[in-house]
Amino acid sequence: MQNTPKNPKFPIGRFQPPTTVTATDITNWIQEIKVLPQQMKAAIDGMTEAQLNTPYRPEGWTPRQVVHHVADSHMNAYIRFKLALTETEPTVKPYAEHLWAELPDTAETPIEVSLQLLEALHQRWAILYQHCRPSDWQRVFLHPEHGTRFQLDRILAEYVWHGKHHLGHINLVKNFGS
Repeated sequence: MQNTPKNPKFPIGRFQPPTTVTATDITNWIQEIKVLPQQMKAAIDGMTEAQLNTPYRPEGWTPRQVVHHVADSHMNAYIRFKLALTETEPTVKPYAEHLWAELPDTAETPIEVSLQLLEALHQRWAILYQHCRPSDWQRVFLHPEHGTRFQLDRILAEYVWHGKHHLGHINLVKNFGS
């Protein structure tokens, strides 16, 4: 593999939570949420079936699994965000993402379906974000797996990173072929 990052598991590095968040940060992150579906489409454009089924690292997912995973993950995040906006510190339900990636819908569903889902979901998500008041960004949900309260502004930053992180995985395969 050429141009392989030092750690293909984290091609853009690990998520670093912001220490402070400004209104400009939020505006920029919302824009990044808006454009992720088009970036995903561009990343897989021209990939062969062999590339779509090639893991980006040993024991890693294939681009096909990554696209479906991003749709699954971002659906969960969207629902968690809405719960935090409508309830007081809700406890969210964890899910076994590695097992979801092995379910038949991941192998059998064309990736275009998850790309369409991402496009619609991110459009709704961006609209919701754009209507958040400054105090909404301070709302939290509890994640029982981590035993942590997650604040919504941090979640927005994390899901911007998450999309770029998985674009990095797809590009690893696209850049080195199969």
